[in-house]
Amino acid sequence: MRIAVYAFDGITMFHLAAPLLVFAEVRRLGPAPDWQTRLWSDRAGSVCTAEGYPIGEVTGPETVDWADIVIVPSWPMPPRPIGAELKRQLRQAHARGAVIAGLCLGAFAVADAGLLDGRAAVTHWEAMPLLAERCPGTEVDSSVLYIDHDDVLTSAGTASAIDACLHLVRKHLGSAIATRVARYLVVAPHREGGQAQYIERPLARPATDTAIAEVLEWALTRLDEPLAVDRLADRARMSRRSFVRHFRQATGTTPARWILTRRLQEARALLETTDWSIDAVASACGFGSSATFRQNFTSAFATSPTAYRRQFASRPQPLVPRRT
Repeated sequence: MRIAVYAFDGITMFHLAAPLLVFAEVRRLGPAPDWQTRLWSDRAGSVCTAEGYPIGEVTGPETVDWADIVIVPSWPMPPRPIGAELKRQLRQAHARGAVIAGLCLGAFAVADAGLLDGRAAVTHWEAMPLLAERCPGTEVDSSVLYIDHDDVLTSAGTASAIDACLHLVRKHLGSAIATRVARYLVVAPHREGGQAQYIERPLARPATDTAIAEVLEWALTRLDEPLAVDRLADRARMSRRSFVRHFRQATGTTPARWILTRRLQEARALLETTDWSIDAVASACGFGSSATFRQNFTSAFATSPTAYRRQFASRPQPLVPRRT
């Protein structure tokens, strides 16, 4: 996988470093030594960051033709229109099949290239009204961390760029590698959610409500059991209505969606690391039947459990389900 990250004078060091750190760690871990990342700009040489530090060894526009993934990790604020040459490069890269990613304010560059027309997109929350105004043909979604259309990806502000990059790792190398990268970088493992476009919603915010946090820990050890809202509310010693309200405040989602996401997370890990049958995985993760499991899995990830295992399975381990 060849990744080109756009650098420009005035870019912040964090935005430039986020994709470089994630993809460098993939290479360091060893599962994908062919993953290569290069900085590129309008001309080869160096750029100066917003903090005043020079960044050297920046390649020129020819790197765009080399890349499988082209990332614009940020953009100046207030966002200025991109130049004609950058617009041409992004369009040509997209036309030949490269993935184009606009992280944070980089979504403006992708939009200016015409790659978000008729699509949903996300950017930093502060700039969302401006993106909607400048690109009326784009649906600006304020409730997601990133949106992946397979050929074009955008992410919300700052730290969500790491989520988006981890998503690309998971998409191409599987959840085990993405989790190892996240653990090394000391960030939350890749947050789940969405449908075939892989729209990720903020499901995994740390719960500040002590009662809710306890219920989350308790539920994670019982994913194979029925976990209806009433049972969770009883565990928290709250009424159903109060529990749902506190749960949404603490996690940003509903109890049912949170449980489904965690079950799908567990299922992916089991598909990657065990040789259990689909029925056994479905049972261990609390799905009522293998048919229900297949339906939910395919809806979430646009692939079947069997196909996912075929692509991402590592060395199976003869594990035993946690609970009987």
